[in-house]
Amino acid sequence: MPVGDTSQFIPSKDADIAILEEPEHLNWYHHGKRWTDKFNHVVGIVHTNYLEYIKREKNGALQAFFVKHINNWVTRAYCDKVLRLSAATQDVPKSVICNVHGVNPKFLKIGEMVAAERELGQKAFTKGAYFLGKMVWAKGYKELIDLLGKHKADLDGFKLDVFGSGEDAHEVQSAARRLDLNLNFQKGRDHADDSLHRYKVFINPSISDVLCTATAEALAMGKFVVCADHPSNEFFTSFPNCLVYKTPEDFVVKVNEALANEPYPLTPEQRYKLSWEAATQRFMEYSELDQILNKENDSAKSGRDKGRLIGKSASMPNLSELADGGLAFAHYCLTGNEFLRLCTGATPGTRIFDKQHCKDLNLLPPQVENPIYGW
Repeated sequence: MPVGDTSQFIPSKDADIAILEEPEHLNWYHHGKRWTDKFNHVVGIVHTNYLEYIKREKNGALQAFFVKHINNWVTRAYCDKVLRLSAATQDVPKSVICNVHGVNPKFLKIGEMVAAERELGQKAFTKGAYFLGKMVWAKGYKELIDLLGKHKADLDGFKLDVFGSGEDAHEVQSAARRLDLNLNFQKGRDHADDSLHRYKVFINPSISDVLCTATAEALAMGKFVVCADHPSNEFFTSFPNCLVYKTPEDFVVKVNEALANEPYPLTPEQRYKLSWEAATQRFMEYSELDQILNKENDSAKSGRDKGRLIGKSASMPNLSELADGGLAFAHYCLTGNEFLRLCTGATPGTRIFDKQHCKDLNLLPPQVENPIYGW
């Protein structure tokens, strides 16, 4: 969580567009100028399904109830538009679903290398199936062990290499041994590691992810992906190499199908869809930045709004905007109270910069910036 009001470091003449990563998380204790007052257009990007993780904790349902409504409050108060990476995230106000993530170009290059080998008649994939992810239960390991344990007989002879390290490693491996599962556990490694290029099938049973980057990377490398029918995987379902299962029995069918066949070569359109260039285009469209920048260009041609990149609308605010402003003002008042901040989990002394922060950032000391008589 940021300390103090970070918006003060941006000159007003440069405050045109703001991108707030995880606005429902970032703004909980924000006590400063409202982002939509400081900037002409504010876009939030929701990456994480916090409610899913909270529900797994003690009294999770009650905690999730309060967190859900506070998240709705701060995103409505501080954003003009919100993009959710998938429907697996919380449905916050002013939001649309759009995957604005791309894969690292190195994965697409690996996919191109594999495709070139196959065109020459070479066998590109010499290994079977694998799973890769941080070794914590929430990253799909529970679902993986449940599926393999329930259908051990149906998947007779199926061997899975598992790459991952994490705090639940001992428990995960113990559970696999108790069920006598044919899992080969290895330490975690980068997904682009040379040792992983030859695997043909990536197994991803996780239903806690918002948008699994490992799935996108595996598809970019030209592999089969076997994944659950879940909102987090909706973006990938248009790829022929993405085999989606709806039931545990269907999981067995899809795994056998992947092992028995060769993946389809990626088309140029499919490779582009996974790239950061395509993700950027989707971002521009769904955040409405393209419309705003087009208006700016029109204004520049007509000689208006010369002082700033984007001119703030002079139209009268509607009732919804007035309500949003009221929510922002109420949030500002509440986050100014240290007792209320502490009650909701804030770190003590984070409302304003302390002496050390001021020294590090060359700011005025706190007692000068906020004199006692001014409060």
